[in-house]
Amino acid sequence: MVARGFFADRRWMIVDACGKYVTQRELPQLALVNTALEADRLRLTAPGRAELELPLAHETGESREVQVWEDRAVGIAHALGSAWFSEYLGAPHELVYMPEHCRRQVNPARAKPSDIVGFADGYPFLLISEASLDDLNSRLEVPIAIERFRPNIVIRGSEPFAEDGYARVRIGPIAFRGPKRCDRCVITTIDPITGEGGKEPLRTLAKFRLADQKVWFGMNLIHDSVGVLRVGDSVSHTRDQ
Repeated sequence: MVARGFFADRRWMIVDACGKYVTQRELPQLALVNTALEADRLRLTAPGRAELELPLAHETGESREVQVWEDRAVGIAHALGSAWFSEYLGAPHELVYMPEHCRRQVNPARAKPSDIVGFADGYPFLLISEASLDDLNSRLEVPIAIERFRPNIVIRGSEPFAEDGYARVRIGPIAFRGPKRCDRCVITTIDPITGEGGKEPLRTLAKFRLADQKVWFGMNLIHDSVGVLRVGDSVSHTRDQ
């Protein structure tokens, strides 16, 4: 774990000709791009495309201003990766890397001035419990996998939706803050195996997880220190009052 979150996590991003971020919201076929993190490389595969290998860091090259939601950041273009995605998506795009000198701040209304993040939507971590997914699946006609929600921390042994109230969490040696729950978008309705969209799970979640005109599932986290997390680490928490 490093200052922005997990090592090598969401340092790469696809942008359009204007430098604005592009996701499965606009291009659901991105769901079919598979990644594999290896010792010193990131390997990408997609239907009809030759394999693409990227370095874990890309600190030199042409830089440009890029946009993630309302944030402005710096991205260094990767020529081969840009061509690969442009051909796959059928339109000009660029693949960019966030260099170490770019310091994208987490929402200052909910974070410390020193909190930074990569090209994630807003926060370094998203925690979801297996119990919450099990509860949701018990309400669905066709169960879905945790990948629909893209958490990078999954815990077990809690009550369903207990993470809603996690104000502070300790996982192994690392302490985290829970600034806000995660409101969910249309990406959760895209099947990561087929790239096809539907109405679930948002339709079902809206029946019992709707508040402030948003559907909530999972807790965003910000870490207070760097270190190593391991599968099987113990989890403790303090609930919001």
